[in-house]
Amino acid sequence: MNNELLKKYAKLIVRNGANVQEGQYVLIKAPIHAADFAKMCVKEAYDAKACYVDLRYNDDELSKLHYLYADEEKLCEVPKWQLDRNQYEIDNKYCAINIISDMPDVFDDVDSELLAKVNLARRKASKPYQYYFMNNVGQWTIAAFPNEKWAKKIFPELSSKDALEQLFNKILESVRVNETDDPLELWDKHNKELINHCLKMNEFNFKSLHFTNSLGTDLHVGLVSNHIWQGGQDVTPTGIRFNPNLPTEEIFTMPDRNNVNGKVVATLPLSHNGKLFKDFSFTFKDGKIIDFDSKTEKDFLEKILNMDEGSSRIGEVALISYNSPISNQNILYYNTLFDENASCHLALGACYPTNIKDGENMDENTLLAHGGNISMNHIDFMFGSKDMNIVGTTVDGKQIQVFKDGNFCF
Repeated sequence: MNNELLKKYAKLIVRNGANVQEGQYVLIKAPIHAADFAKMCVKEAYDAKACYVDLRYNDDELSKLHYLYADEEKLCEVPKWQLDRNQYEIDNKYCAINIISDMPDVFDDVDSELLAKVNLARRKASKPYQYYFMNNVGQWTIAAFPNEKWAKKIFPELSSKDALEQLFNKILESVRVNETDDPLELWDKHNKELINHCLKMNEFNFKSLHFTNSLGTDLHVGLVSNHIWQGGQDVTPTGIRFNPNLPTEEIFTMPDRNNVNGKVVATLPLSHNGKLFKDFSFTFKDGKIIDFDSKTEKDFLEKILNMDEGSSRIGEVALISYNSPISNQNILYYNTLFDENASCHLALGACYPTNIKDGENMDENTLLAHGGNISMNHIDFMFGSKDMNIVGTTVDGKQIQVFKDGNFCF
């Protein structure tokens, strides 16, 4: 891998993604095989005058061993010292960088019920920590680093070495890192374009969106009153701008949890918790999934939908043109960070409070009363297509075409 491009990537993650501030604590989570790159990010964070950088490694294959052999009660236990550490990070206004490197199918032979049980226990225990970042109280960003297993899953026809290099190049392409340009300048331009789309959608003040395509999607999605479209950069209450996802091509807002009706057909597989869902669909009535199907892992998908009341409703609707950089790569990444930015998508579970006026100041009951969704889950799935049409209905009954043949009309 090109060392100079890695340095550019690390700078983009720290300066644009997390936008580390002088004197700030920084948490970096990274897979063990990305140790050298993680150290580049640590160095870049200190160059940004972070006061302290906490680097923590993870390993999916080690996690698999825990799931296969550890005591179930211990797997579900969240020690007090971990909760104390979470609270320390909240109190000291940490920002977080999460370097991901998925290994598709790594948990194929792990019991799906156990995965769901452990995930629920950990999410319940870390609810205040999730709130801190879901509400953008602190900056956070997610970026990716390749590994051989992931690369071979995407490019099975190549050697391991060539597949890894190809995936590395595609990741950098998706985040606008190249040898000649300044990625920070490119992202400034990109963020402005996304903001312009948001401004137009906010001006329309839609009451609902109607999605249709030839694959069987025919879905009416109501939007909450005073919803806000966001995209690209988010901002903390203290005014610090940051990019939560690298890459990102989406604009998104809050659906009304009680006003989603019809059928949606996924157009890309979903990789979640080491499981791969293919050819799945959901049917909604009054916001709730009343029927679903999946060619693979249907039992595990059912457990996800039943994790809590909000898991069978949606908390986010996101729009992305079919003619967009990641979509045009024509690659299935088996990774939501990339695949969701190649396609319009919905998210099962929690809404983002910042997608409604004054939402960051609402407690859960108030948010629910305004139509927002509360859940331990937030799982994006893709349903955009090259023939997707979207018609919006404004609060005064006017109909406006938003998408035609997969792309924005404006």
